[in-house]
Formats: sequence, C-alpha cells, structure tokens
Amino acid sequence: MKIRCAIFDFDGTLFDSMYVWDTAAERYLRSLGKDPAPTVREEVRIMSLHQAAEYLKDGYALSLTAEEIVAGINRVVEQAYLHDVQPKAGAAAFLDALKDGGASLCIATATDRYLIEAALRRCHMDSYFDAVFTCSEVGSGKDEPVIYREAMAHFHADREQTLIFEDAIHAVQTAKADRFRVVAVSDPSETRQAELRRISDFYLESYENAEDLRKFASAL
Repeated sequence: MKIRCAIFDFDGTLFDSMYVWDTAAERYLRSLGKDPAPTVREEVRIMSLHQAAEYLKDGYALSLTAEEIVAGINRVVEQAYLHDVQPKAGAAAFLDALKDGGASLCIATATDRYLIEAALRRCHMDSYFDAVFTCSEVGSGKDEPVIYREAMAHFHADREQTLIFEDAIHAVQTAKADRFRVVAVSDPSETRQAELRRISDFYLESYENAEDLRKFASAL
C-alpha cells in the first residue's frame, strides 16, 4: 500500500545530534552544583523533556519549577541546535525520494520545537516537513504511542499507510506494540543494534547505503 505518512524521530534518526543529549542532564545538574548519579543518562533517555524535568526536580530536590528546569536544559543544549548539529549523511536525498513517492513527512520528537525548527531551517531542511510534533506538546513521552497516533491522524492516514523512523529501541518497542510499521535507523547511541534489527520491520544501516535503499524500496 502507498505510504501516506512518514514520521521521523529527529535526534539520532534524522540528525547526528544524540551526542548533545548524552550528557545534557549531567551538565545541567552540575551547573546547579548537584552531583549527578552515574545512571541519570539512561534514566532520562526514554522520557520527554518535561518528564525528565519532573524526574530531576524530585530526584535532586531542585527548588525550581519543571518549566524552569526545561528552560535550563534547553539553554545547555541550544547552541548545538542553533549552530552545530547536522543531518545524517544521505538524509536529504532519502527524504526527496519519499516525497517524490507521494508521502507526507513530519517530525515526532522529545526535543523542544524551537530547537528542532532552528536546526531544520539552518540546514535548509524545513521544507521537507509538513508538521512537527513534540512529546511536551502532546503530553506524553515515547513510552506511550500518543505522539505517533497524533501524527498519523494529522495526515488522515491509517497504520498501513504510515511508517515510523526511529533509532532508539524503547521508541521502536512502543510503536511496534501499537501495531505501527517501523524503520529502525542505525545510530551509535543505541547499543542494542541486533535487537533493534530483530524487532523492526526494516533496518537502515545508512541513508547512503544503496543496497539498503533498494531493499527498502522493494519492501514498500
């Protein structure tokens, strides 16, 4: 069936930007004079930004509102989105091919909208996407399928007409449990690549890999 809606995660899937978030919570806590636990990076990885803020507020007894914590984390990472992060190699050509095939494209991300839109504009990729959905705005992290359902509904598509592109195993698990078709995109930030390959409907090593693209095209 023709793909009507392609939903892309941003960090690690479309852009090489996971490095920005790998230490964001730790750097933010240290800026407040707090000593982050060794596990904080993994603990906040599956959360929306607002969920992470609530977690840090409670876990580290921060005398700030969740909104203030979100703003503080964004200040830690925003320079990278405004000036540095780049799309994955071959991503633009891949998006061109999807759009040429008639698909509408959108972003579904745990990162705040203004950062995503700034990076897309700077890299001249904003015209590819008809909408941006953020976990904070839909009120749910990617431990629930709410953001995928809202994106699909926006394009009046059904699950058979929708593809979700993700790099993180927890997000792929969420989407698959809700009966979506998922394309897993390889990224060094996700260490469980064998498991990711096993549970996804299609696995992309790279947007530049011609053999992967041929297999992908024949599978649609």
